[in-house]
Amino acid sequence: MNSAERIRALRDNIERAIRGKGDAVKFAVVALLAKGHLLIEDIPGVGKTTLASSLARSIGATFRRVQFTSDLLPSDIIGVTVFNPDLHAFEFKRGPLFANIVLADELNRATPKTQSSLLEAMGEFRVTVDSVTHALPNPFFVVATLNPVEHHGTYPLPDSQLDRFLMRIEMGYPDEEAEKEIIVRQRIVQPSETLEPVLSAEEVVILQRRVREIHVDESLLNYMLALVKETRKHPAVELGVSPRGSLSLYRSAQSLALVEGRSFVVPDDIRAVAVAVLAHRFVLKPTAAPGRSGQTARVIMEDILRRIPVPV
Repeated sequence: MNSAERIRALRDNIERAIRGKGDAVKFAVVALLAKGHLLIEDIPGVGKTTLASSLARSIGATFRRVQFTSDLLPSDIIGVTVFNPDLHAFEFKRGPLFANIVLADELNRATPKTQSSLLEAMGEFRVTVDSVTHALPNPFFVVATLNPVEHHGTYPLPDSQLDRFLMRIEMGYPDEEAEKEIIVRQRIVQPSETLEPVLSAEEVVILQRRVREIHVDESLLNYMLALVKETRKHPAVELGVSPRGSLSLYRSAQSLALVEGRSFVVPDDIRAVAVAVLAHRFVLKPTAAPGRSGQTARVIMEDILRRIPVPV
């Protein structure tokens, strides 16, 4: 199979378990192939865990789920060094972070210290414990879920933590027909439990390398930079998108082009991912429109997309 056929097979396999959420599945695959991480903010029960586990099963990868709570410690995630009396030496006991796909469930229920323990892993694909650095598996992909900020017992994620996520999306409720199908299909068995791998982890790594070969015309690079620059000048934004955000937009557009079966980026690729990639990187002014900050940022980004001319 060529790259397009492999990716289509992966998406189709995941959608056997996730019905009516084609965009969420597509963005999850885009984030994986771009070597980024995915943040999903939504209410419980709309399929966030199923999406992560289905993706792991579809690529034959190791999968670990970490339920974040207020008493969770960094060592519970990363691992800990303990003394082995048989060897008369200290050895490192790996935590659940050492997996190809890690579901950080309800990340904002943990304290900021525990949340920040993921920073090195997500940015450098490694962790350091007692001055010793340990490489994480390849591929390494974090899918984190957030409860809406209005829920009790949640801690807002620091800006540095949000900036490590390539994309931030919402799942949303399924439509009536899709919800009916979900109920009927799960009367006997959970569909995600029956999925078989359609790709290997090694094939995913090859596709990740292929993303970086996707051509981006200079006019489209200038268009991306114009979008980013506009976020820094917007009157409702205290701090705009950083250079890391610019690179994330570039890489996401390349990844989406590959997912769509092209060897080059088109303007629609950039516009399709811009809100998911850039909106969560804003720091809004206190005088910004009331309501959830994520919704306000998305409205601002959509306004910017309308105003900046699209290259022809």
